[in-house]
Amino acid sequence: IKAYDENMEKLPLSRVLRISQLDAFELDGALEQLVWSQFTQCFQHFKPGLLTPVEPELKALLQLLLWRFTVYSNSATVGQSLLNIRYKNALIPGQKYRPMSRPQKFWFALLTVGEKWLRERSHSLFLNHPAESNARKARKVLSILMGLTKVASLVNFLLGPQGPRDINFQFLNRELLWHGFAEFLIFLLPLINVWKVKASVAALFSPLKELRGMEGSEETHCTECAVCGEWPTMPHSAGCKHVFCYYCLKSHTIADICFTCPKCGVQIGTIEPVRLHVGTELHQS
Repeated sequence: IKAYDENMEKLPLSRVLRISQLDAFELDGALEQLVWSQFTQCFQHFKPGLLTPVEPELKALLQLLLWRFTVYSNSATVGQSLLNIRYKNALIPGQKYRPMSRPQKFWFALLTVGEKWLRERSHSLFLNHPAESNARKARKVLSILMGLTKVASLVNFLLGPQGPRDINFQFLNRELLWHGFAEFLIFLLPLINVWKVKASVAALFSPLKELRGMEGSEETHCTECAVCGEWPTMPHSAGCKHVFCYYCLKSHTIADICFTCPKCGVQIGTIEPVRLHVGTELHQS
């Protein structure tokens, strides 16, 4: 991380496109909604309305966690990182990038997370006060200040200095490439016969020729599944002297038509149930 920060400081500054700022803002909003929805799903089986009294505080806590691992760590939100955008320290002049100072990061959290919490909590804070009380007047003043702040932010966004439109989709193309690759794997993996691949690898590395020439004890053949190595559950045979669990044998034959015995390499034939008597012969029914 330190080397990455040093490389960032050596890069020249370039003006950020407004459309990139809007895209980053939308991505951050979608991320906050996703985190909140996942958090509320953890309490879906609890009493309805359990989180309602403290919902503004919980949202502020989640936003602070996001701020801690995004803006506080690398001076950029998640949406800005995807678009290669970062906040800079405008108090330090120069053409090189300078990250935000620690006080600036704390002021950023106060003016973003604190403003959202105050806007949502103000309804309950001033609800029980009379209409002519100072609390109601303070709420009106607060609403006016928030509205003026939004208007000033919009005017600054629209009337700000113009810059060259050097569009760079490097980071966005990288994300799209990885998402496309992940979707391709999701489509491809169900088409791969995992059981057959495992059996082929096992047959490649197992000394089948030596196993065919070795004679194991009859008791081991009858009391141990050739696939899982455990005591056979619903024991069945399939054309060789080894015994299988019914589930192990059936699942492997369904997954691979050319399934062979992992012990001796014999092609699986007709599946027949067997009766096991420890210390006696193997009787097929």
